[in-house]
Amino acid sequence: MDIIKSIEHEQLKNSIPDIKVGNTVRVHVKIKEGNKERIQVFEGIVIKKQGGGLNETFTVRKISYGVGVEKTFLIHSPLVEKVELVRVGKARRAKLYYLRERTGKASKTKELVGARIEDKEITLKEDLAEEPAKEAVETPVEAEPAKTEEAVAENTEKETK
Repeated sequence: MDIIKSIEHEQLKNSIPDIKVGNTVRVHVKIKEGNKERIQVFEGIVIKKQGGGLNETFTVRKISYGVGVEKTFLIHSPLVEKVELVRVGKARRAKLYYLRERTGKASKTKELVGARIEDKEITLKEDLAEEPAKEAVETPVEAEPAKTEEAVAENTEKETK
């Protein structure tokens, strides 16, 4: 594995939520204000998913005080605390940009009939529990039987001939 891929692999989250376009989700995001940190919830419809690997993003749209607000989140960002599934929507296309021109009830997706609201998570890499290394047990190496003087003398006679 080259250096870039190994660094990216370290940054990936262990498991990511199974997000689909058309679903209504509640995204819990960490907000830093000075030295304080809090979690803010952003709830809306997923209008697009794009990218892959570490750069995978999804865009959520909501109507706030009559104004459409869209936010794009990195799935593997440490600032995204968790993503909850609120409603399973029915979408027949990959990008729901047509919702931008709609207001009120028309800006919602149809609910998928009979769908269960389950927070499925996709496991990307498993936590490997480090097992203590087994101590290497040294097996005594059997020493060669000591050569007798006679055997040594025979070998030297054979070499000289």
